[in-house]
Amino acid sequence: MLGWQLAGGRVKRIQKEYVLGNFLQALRFVNKVGRLAEAEAHHPDITIRYNRVTLGLFTHDAGGITDADFNLAHKFESLAPRPQTRRRL
Repeated sequence: MLGWQLAGGRVKRIQKEYVLGNFLQALRFVNKVGRLAEAEAHHPDITIRYNRVTLGLFTHDAGGITDADFNLAHKFESLAPRPQTRRRL
């Protein structure tokens, strides 16, 4: 999946930083992520820094990365706003 990276020390996780247009867009994205995560009963680590949202996933019970993490990361991708492209005149 584009942009997801392996991170972590002893306990590995996958993570991705999303850059959104502004703080409110970042909050809207995080709210969508939260609703999906709650429905899936699998919750990411979330960091918000103004318009930057970092999501981290690993399965606590397994002590590392599982298929559930990759599946949820794929679903998160569908929630992120697509970058606006400028139209040429």
